Amino acid sequence: MNSARRIKLRLQATKPRNPMVAPAARRKAGTHRKSTAAQRQADKRALQKMQDEGRERD
Repeated sequence: MNSARRIKLRLQATKPRNPMVAPAARRKAGTHRKSTAAQRQADKRALQKMQDEGRERD
């Protein structure tokens, strides 16, 4: 009797996963912006450039 009353469970197929997401997550992918060290160096270069331009005008 038990075999006649078995319930068939049907699961919908899941969407295929994006193969690029896992490697990006492992690299800690995030926003495309400069790190604090890169920003500090860029600021330092900009300050130096402003000082050099000031010296040329004198």
